[in-house]
Formats: sequence, structure tokens, C-alpha cells
Amino acid sequence: MTAAAVTAFALLGDSGGPTAPRALTSEEANRLAVTRFLNYQAGGRAVTITVPNAAGGLVISASVDYRTHTGYGVVHGTGRDTSSDGLIQWTATTVLVHPMADPPAVAPASPPASGWHSRPLQTSGMALDTSLGIALGLGSDRPENAALLPQNGAAWVGRDEVRGHRTDIMNGPDAGTGSSGKAGSSDKAGGSDKAGGSSGKTGGSDEAGTSPTVRYWIGSDGTMYRVEAGVASQPEPVVFDFDDRTYVPVKPVPGFTPAP
Repeated sequence: MTAAAVTAFALLGDSGGPTAPRALTSEEANRLAVTRFLNYQAGGRAVTITVPNAAGGLVISASVDYRTHTGYGVVHGTGRDTSSDGLIQWTATTVLVHPMADPPAVAPASPPASGWHSRPLQTSGMALDTSLGIALGLGSDRPENAALLPQNGAAWVGRDEVRGHRTDIMNGPDAGTGSSGKAGSSDKAGGSDKAGGSSGKTGGSDEAGTSPTVRYWIGSDGTMYRVEAGVASQPEPVVFDFDDRTYVPVKPVPGFTPAP
């Protein structure tokens, strides 16, 4: 399903007709409150990140370790955008890239020992880096405050089926997109284009912001199956699909120690 199609379905109900957002029930709020914590509790998740852009976009097949706040995977460009093809590993502050002309479908379990280039993770102006940061922000070391989520703007917006899993779609925690819907914050998608998790911190908060531009596809047990997030300058949202691939623990690039 394309990012545009995901957006179109986000406001469909069980009957397939359009439906308006509504307040969360207490049961829905409880599921939304634990969804990021469940990612952290699992240790990590396999995720496919689709980053659209005018040249075609990028698809990152990765594993994210929510204990060490490290991601590792392979980047494939689509359309004319193939300049970023290769392996990638990232933390909240650093991006390591290993360019490849013909990257594999999945990253090798052990990163190559050489051929890496390091740069700071940009906190503005780069949709890729913003997306990498958001991916780290989708795990939290404690649940959100379920009672405050609705007060901060969380809402139910529809239902969908993701790879055979029935899900509810909810506006939820901003995951560091900079698009909090709380009073005094910008409602624009990724208004500051800050990469989620860029501080290296995880953890729910009694003051956690929510965003109308960050939507979660959540199963009956609170499992996160998909997230879409609007980012600055991009006409379509970034999509994070937590798919059925087995999570492969992230091994650091030789000689590189992730920051705590």
C-alpha cells in the first residue's frame, strides 16, 4: 500500500465509508498508551520505512534496537533517487552509511568492517534523517499516561487490516516529529523537522504531546503495526511498517560504539 493510499484509508470505518475522528474510549487509550512501551519491551522490531520525495523516494528495510537506540538496515532508492543506496546504521546523533551500487534485499547480520562514512544526524532539512529519528522515537521505556492522551488530542480515526491483523487507527504521541497538537505547539506536519529521539531519550511522559499528523495502526493487544508521520516539506507522509520479518538484533559497526 502506498503512503497516499494509507492516508486515504485513514478516515474509513468498518463499512468503507468516510468517518469523522472521535474521542478515544478508555480501552483504546490504554492500548495507545502502551504501544511504544511494547516495542521497547520487545527489545527491538523489524521495520520498513518508506520516505517519499519528488525524485521517487527511499525504502529502508531495518531493525531498530529500542534499548540501545540504534537502527541498522539497507536503503533502496526508487525512481531516480538511488544515490543513497547501501547499508545504514544510525543513532540519535550519528548516521553511518556504506554506499553500494547493488545493495542486498536485507542487511547482513554483521555489518562490514570497512567502507563506512560517518556524519551527524541532521535535526532539520533532511526527510531521511527526520524519518530515522522518528523510528527511534517509536519505542519508549515506560507507557504514556492513558488519562492524558485524550486531553492532549489523541483520537480514533478509523480501522484497517494490516497483513491480516485488524487494527484501529489513532492520532497519537508525536514521537519527536515536532508536530505536537498540544497548546502552544505547531499543528503543522513536522513543523520543526526535528528528528524524533534526537536527544537520545526514550520514555513516556505525563506531558507527552500528541499530533494530528502522526497516526498509529494498533492491534487489539496494543501491538504497533504501522505508523505514518507527516514531515516538513514532504507532500506525503513517511510510513513505518512493522512487518512480519524476524527482528535481527543490531550489531554495531566495528569500531563504533552507540552513545548511551
